[in-house]
Amino acid sequence: MVSYIDIRDGVFHAVCPLDCPDQCGLLLHKKDGKIIKVDGDPEHPVTKGHICNKVRHITDRIYDENRLKFPLKRIGPKGEGRFERISWDEAIQTITSNWKGLIETDGPESILPYSFYGNMGRLSAEGMDRRFFHRLGASLLDQTICSAAGSVGYKYTMGGSIGTDPEETVHSKLFVFWGINAVSTNMHQVALAQKARKENGSKIVVIDVHKNQTGRLADWFIPILPGTDSALALGMMHILFAENLVNDEFLQEFTVGHEELREHVIQYDPNTVSAITGVPVEDIYKLARMYGQTSPSFIRIGNGPQHHDNGGMFVRTVACLPALTGQWLVKGGGAIKGNSAYLALNTASLQQPNLLKNKQTRVINMNLLGDTLLAPDLDPPVKSLYVYGTNPAVVAPESNKVRTGLAREDLFTVVHDLFLTETAKYADIVLPATSSFENTDMYTSYWHHYIQLQQPVIAPVGESKSNVDVFKLLAQGMDYDDPAFLETEAEMITDALNNPHNPFLDGISYPSLTVQPYMKANVKPMFPGALPTPSGKIELYSEKMKEDGYAPLPTYIPLKDDGDHPFQFVPAPTHNFLNSTFSNNRKHITLEKEPRVFMNHQDAFSVGIEDGDMVRIWNERGECELKVSVGEQVLPGVVVTQGLWADSAEADSAPPQPQAATKQLVNALTPARIADMGGGATFFSGRVSVEKI
Repeated sequence: MVSYIDIRDGVFHAVCPLDCPDQCGLLLHKKDGKIIKVDGDPEHPVTKGHICNKVRHITDRIYDENRLKFPLKRIGPKGEGRFERISWDEAIQTITSNWKGLIETDGPESILPYSFYGNMGRLSAEGMDRRFFHRLGASLLDQTICSAAGSVGYKYTMGGSIGTDPEETVHSKLFVFWGINAVSTNMHQVALAQKARKENGSKIVVIDVHKNQTGRLADWFIPILPGTDSALALGMMHILFAENLVNDEFLQEFTVGHEELREHVIQYDPNTVSAITGVPVEDIYKLARMYGQTSPSFIRIGNGPQHHDNGGMFVRTVACLPALTGQWLVKGGGAIKGNSAYLALNTASLQQPNLLKNKQTRVINMNLLGDTLLAPDLDPPVKSLYVYGTNPAVVAPESNKVRTGLAREDLFTVVHDLFLTETAKYADIVLPATSSFENTDMYTSYWHHYIQLQQPVIAPVGESKSNVDVFKLLAQGMDYDDPAFLETEAEMITDALNNPHNPFLDGISYPSLTVQPYMKANVKPMFPGALPTPSGKIELYSEKMKEDGYAPLPTYIPLKDDGDHPFQFVPAPTHNFLNSTFSNNRKHITLEKEPRVFMNHQDAFSVGIEDGDMVRIWNERGECELKVSVGEQVLPGVVVTQGLWADSAEADSAPPQPQAATKQLVNALTPARIADMGGGATFFSGRVSVEKI
């Protein structure tokens, strides 16, 4: 069980648990057993004491009056949110007896765990839970909703999740933020860019479908039509080769396929690319020349463009650009899609897949949850769902279909969360979860190179329990006596850090992290040296892609047909929520104000819409009603929303209004198609119609 740090007041080191690349070092001020203030840790080498509003006000979430404190059992219809308090013993007995029965009648694959990284702690997100469900033999979840497509695309080019050390980007002379609202989602990369701009005269270019906060910060904002980013990158390559702005020595020594690429990109001339992307011809020349003539230059590759039908190919394509100009050899040059390979743990030890007896156990893509729950011919059908670390009733694509599936009376659903979320209101059993500051856990950034340890700072609120503790109880309830379910958090962390395949972790251990709560991986320069690609080099031409059924060279592939609607629809992230986290807390709702849809003034004029009007946004999957912001933030033919808003704008646990789910549930409009690579999501490849209410 969790034992909290001690009863002293004071200031304690902590880690931001949110699914954010920055993974800030924090200082928690505690008085009378409660956290009263959250500051950034000024000693942290990357985040340097600066934190966002989300975590600065996280105490409003931890001590929210509506936080779950006890296990609950449903007493009303699914979706109404009527529950009664029960004991932990009754909750565990109810869950395990249901599962034992399902295993007898339908087999263990009728049980589906559904989770993501609402808490980025490695033990919370992929530790005891994986061990338990492996031992149970439940269906496996393909966790592809966020960055899977881009990760596969980047791997084809670079071999893995490796990139520039963000601390070195302060030396960059040109920053290209491509498809990332970094002010809201990677603020310390912005801080490094601003420092370089102030001290070195560096330029900041933002390429995006929406002139968001990052676009407004830029020296130059380039609006682009959704899903066409790979064409723009190929147009840049056309000019770089044509005007001899490439580094031939680097291409000869460290890449394969540069001659094939040179011939291939001839077809992507600026006129052709401009017609595809909406970027003027002169701007394509200006961008390519700026990139080719500026060194060091750095590209921050965002999640946005990879949430398209062609998202994997986009990341594969843009990842080729630093090789053309040799930026990987220049301090501060290169790119970052992610850096998680440098902090790779011993996942076999952490997750223990050896406990899974049936090696042919089916895998279900999490983007297809709605289809999965409603599939008439799935064998066996999913009869039980265990949800933790996510809120699929709001977050998953085609959310109306997801909610229809959750409403099935024959679906036994358990939700482990801090709040009675939209998903939890459909549950049969709801379990109260601890916050990250009540647990022992380890955190690895997917942007910077630091591992961090979180030790408990406060006692668990009410009867809340951590994921580790809950899965130990479930293992007991299922009569599992495997040693894997007896390990402490310290033992799990110790074994996970013992990864002989990752020399970058040498010298980092659980005891050392208890003394120094953040430690940097021993990362070496990428070049000279062999990359983890088949050739050991940057693969501009990929034979592996050809074997896997893809075009071996970077290629622009148009989006799939999404129906006869006039507008491309992009539901982008917001500033004060992280997915649905914080969307039910009064403080964060106040900071974010209200959900809006952004529309070009030409489009608005053509359909009689004015700034501030309420509009209906709809397609065959669902509809929303939002206030419109008219202007030039987006190109004609594009509409953008920001944020995943709770069903109710009030931070309470009362039942939703009868049609609340249809008013601002933007993911009701999004397709559940699978992207080109990695089983990724296609949130941004949908189309909608818009009309004034």
